[in-house]
Amino acid sequence: MPRMLDVSEDVRAEIGDAEADRLLVGDNTPGSYDCTSCRTPGDSEQERTSTVLFVGDETAVLAFAHATCIPSQVVQVAEEQLQGAVRSITGGNAEHQSQEHPEGLGTEQAVLGITSGLVLIDDEVHPALVVEPTGPIARPGTDGSRGDEFLQLLLEQGFQPVHRMDQMPAVLHGWSILLAMGQLHAVLQPGTDGGAPVAWWQAHAPLQVTEGWRTTANKSQSVLVFAAPAGAIGQQPREDLLRDALDRAAAGGLLVAAAMPLAGT
Repeated sequence: MPRMLDVSEDVRAEIGDAEADRLLVGDNTPGSYDCTSCRTPGDSEQERTSTVLFVGDETAVLAFAHATCIPSQVVQVAEEQLQGAVRSITGGNAEHQSQEHPEGLGTEQAVLGITSGLVLIDDEVHPALVVEPTGPIARPGTDGSRGDEFLQLLLEQGFQPVHRMDQMPAVLHGWSILLAMGQLHAVLQPGTDGGAPVAWWQAHAPLQVTEGWRTTANKSQSVLVFAAPAGAIGQQPREDLLRDALDRAAAGGLLVAAAMPLAGT
């Protein structure tokens, strides 16, 4: 009987007490599994194991992970992205359930481009993500007549203005970066009213990061997220050119940033 399984209150609320109890007594729980995060073998009878529930609008996928990699949690993703994205995380080692989930993602997400790179701040290298929309972003519920409000919306979420690239951004609590199998899957933000995290940005296909980026992120367990309005950064083929673009955006008052903890490996 697995005695090392973690089922969080959020996961229990989604799957129900009966299903949670069946998992805890060993039903529907694999003795061995491939960790949803690091993809190495795990054993729910020998080591603490997390239940991780990926939830779309109508479908939920239950996966297992080492508790040292990812805590037991509910992660909400867009329904159309759930099958492909979660299969790549779980390698198909998951139990599929059909559920009604009326909350969904709440509002439509903006079309955001994201680039990974390493940045040097105060003589130390840090893993970074640079987010730039493909076009102007209007406030939800408005017609866009007030112009691009992307930076203002992020400031209201807790991002801080960046005027110079020589200072570390502050930690944005409740947000995190979901990395699994060396690939970037999502930027998660807090759910409404203290609910489960939801995907602020979700990869259509997992984004490969360099080994140097992954190693640095695993060491620091934190990722710096910079964001700028459409056209401020552009597609930069090298990290030195990306840094130059970030410096220009910061000098022009077009850059905000936050530090976020890393979830996964």
